[in-house]
Amino acid sequence: MAFLPCSDVLSPQVEVHSVIVDCTVTSRFAHTVMTSKALNKANVPQEIFFEVELPKTAFITNFSMEIENRFYVGEIKEKEKAKKQYEKAVSSGQTAGLVKASGRKMEKFSVSVNIAAESNVTFILTYEELLQRKLGLYEVLTRVKPKSLVQEFKIVTNIYEPQGLSSVDAHATFLSNDLLPLVEKTVSDKKAHISFSPTTDQQRKCPGCDGTLIDGDFIIKYDVNREKNLGDIQIVNGYFVHFFAPPVLPRVPKNVVFVIDRSGSMSGTKMQQTREAMLAILKDLDEEDHFALVPFDSVTEVWKESLTKATKQNVSDAMNYIRTIDARGSTGMTSGVLRGIDMLKKGRQENRLPERSTDMIILLTDGMPDGGKLMECSNVGSAMGEKMSLYCLGFGNDVDYNFLDVMSRENRGMARRIYEASDATLQLQGFYEEVASPLLLDVDLRYPDNAVDFLTTNNFVQLFNGSEIVVAGRLTDNNLDNFLVEVLGQGVKGQASALDWTAMYPNDEYIFGDFIERLWAYLTIQQSLEKSKTGESDVKANATAKALEMSLDYHFVTPLTSMVVTKPETENKTGEPLIANKLTEATFFQLRTMLSSGVLLSSIVDGDPHFMIELPDRHDALCFNINDKPGTIFNLVSDPESGIVVHGQIIGDKKISPDGTMNTYFGSFGIIHQTLGVRLEVNTQEMSVFQDNKQVKLLWSDTAAVKGLNMDLLVTKDRSLTVTLKDSVKFVIVLHKVWAKHPYHRDYLGFYTVDSHLLSPSVHGLLGQFYHGIEYEVTGLRPGEHPDKPDATMYVKGRELNVTRGWQRDFSRDVKNGERVPCWFIHSNGTGLIDGDASDYIVSSLFTTD
Repeated sequence: MAFLPCSDVLSPQVEVHSVIVDCTVTSRFAHTVMTSKALNKANVPQEIFFEVELPKTAFITNFSMEIENRFYVGEIKEKEKAKKQYEKAVSSGQTAGLVKASGRKMEKFSVSVNIAAESNVTFILTYEELLQRKLGLYEVLTRVKPKSLVQEFKIVTNIYEPQGLSSVDAHATFLSNDLLPLVEKTVSDKKAHISFSPTTDQQRKCPGCDGTLIDGDFIIKYDVNREKNLGDIQIVNGYFVHFFAPPVLPRVPKNVVFVIDRSGSMSGTKMQQTREAMLAILKDLDEEDHFALVPFDSVTEVWKESLTKATKQNVSDAMNYIRTIDARGSTGMTSGVLRGIDMLKKGRQENRLPERSTDMIILLTDGMPDGGKLMECSNVGSAMGEKMSLYCLGFGNDVDYNFLDVMSRENRGMARRIYEASDATLQLQGFYEEVASPLLLDVDLRYPDNAVDFLTTNNFVQLFNGSEIVVAGRLTDNNLDNFLVEVLGQGVKGQASALDWTAMYPNDEYIFGDFIERLWAYLTIQQSLEKSKTGESDVKANATAKALEMSLDYHFVTPLTSMVVTKPETENKTGEPLIANKLTEATFFQLRTMLSSGVLLSSIVDGDPHFMIELPDRHDALCFNINDKPGTIFNLVSDPESGIVVHGQIIGDKKISPDGTMNTYFGSFGIIHQTLGVRLEVNTQEMSVFQDNKQVKLLWSDTAAVKGLNMDLLVTKDRSLTVTLKDSVKFVIVLHKVWAKHPYHRDYLGFYTVDSHLLSPSVHGLLGQFYHGIEYEVTGLRPGEHPDKPDATMYVKGRELNVTRGWQRDFSRDVKNGERVPCWFIHSNGTGLIDGDASDYIVSSLFTTD
């Protein structure tokens, strides 16, 4: 968690008194309370930010602020009702102060309040989650980034597991040799206590300096003892939970088809990381397994026509084949999956696969489905039947993850996003390890009909080594003699009995209230949300209604609910409400793909700096450069009717290169909406929103969504910023990151305009003058100075210009590599194409409106 004063992250005017993280884990159900207290030492009011990163699988259950002995507590409401309350309560011109962000494992909760001079504020955030067992361990992850030294810093975790603890380990990404002894760990048979509480001096990066070492993840991993029975059943206050993960079972052979995307978008690092991961995965195949390799682009091929037993020789031959796969062509995802299905069916029909074995397809792609999504899902589902499982790995931010998620769930599998990073190979291997060792197939846990109701899911496709099945429900009969569970599955059959905690441990401090009932509610909501994505419309509707009802009853912030927090009154305003939403993978994808699904990107500035006017109606583009010295600020857009103004400032390379050139780029943009009173400054490090004498900062290092009445922002980590102005235009700013140690080049920005037709006919500027089109003719094509770049004559605005056919890059859809777009290049700073001279567009500052 972090405190950020509005104007300066390192301001000495905010003193952080305490940061306390108190986590209680009881039977895998974690209840975490984060409490932070800060003092505004300034003699004037100051805006203070409170930021917390919490696990994606967690649900926020409460948030409150204590300011001058008054409490402001969050209220959970249905998302649409919360939105209407917000819009009704907030007057025009105010902004929402709450940010939701998403990363690999974490998402961010952020709120800011205005604190009077020399006053305290205490923030309290509570969230809960059911810990999932992966690769044999449960993980309690706490992310701490206090940004400054803290007088009282403490992380305390208490774990109680009635089965007994078999292992407990605690470490942190920021632990040095000096800090390591400060992690105190006490473990008994069933309990563990872990604490970490460094003093202010122990937090310092160096003696006498104010920098803090505390910046990263504090991680606890543990597992429980597992008897040779059919699971552990616990009962508290009329609710039960059954944990099922038998310790010793023979693995089930698997028949796996790897369907590998090798289309052109996988070129470079993606393909290299895929090959590396596949080489490691093939080495881990058991000799009883059977496998096949199906690379696809617009054409689907196979390594061998049928599945092959994973002998040492076959694996070696397959590894040699994997080394030859390279990216090319367009995508043909569905044909690749269907080919894999046919191979598995044929193997079964010809009895070449073990009778007791599991069939799975692992699809790895960064692409989109070939045609209509519903049709593709239907084709795959009808072909797979009820015995195969489909696991989808979506590579990168641009993949249609929602489609992969639905398709895999409808076919007895799961999806996982693989993040584009240096560790993508390890991510691929890690996912494979989770599903590589099935132990049981078609697991059915049966409970006495007359003793339980409101069961969570109790039948499962398979149980993997290192994972765990969890079933919960409500008791209707408290006679435990009647509570016998029958477990059926391919490879196991037997019964399990239950113990009532309430009778055994009536006063134990580790039992926090109705935790098993809340565990049951959490699991029911999660499973209902999953059901709401697949199946028939009435099933989806019922699942959605059930998830919403329970989210409200049990006070969980889920994708169907929001938490409304009313901020304190200030001198000039009534209390201002904030809304906390849960940003799901699907929501995040929908926000991103608004840019590429039917939305016109009409005018671009990106590169050295390259201006490009895309003209989709003519299937053509015009482009020109503006060459000027670093520091120059140009007006790009100016619309006097709407009050929207955009300026951009040029930066140069770090120094002149040996060939005597210095490239220039845009390094910052200022976006002004005079009518709404909003200003946004974007540079290569951060973004700052100014409104009502307030400032909100966002960093490129986060993925975040900020929703206000007048401006919405969507930040994709280290990639792009989408700016949506109320009832008006959208802008996309792309961040181009350059190797930090590059001797000449530096990070720079690109600027893209979306929905430009929403601006008035009087819009102008270097880009704005082209928003409503431009008439021109090109004739007299002839050889130019370069054989691949012919010259021609362009007639535009009553002038005759010599132009050259060339190429520029559009990074709107592929931020990393860009898309080559042909265009007519206008020489001499666009002279003859733009109105007037390039120098006419120079302005004095990023926020001038003259």
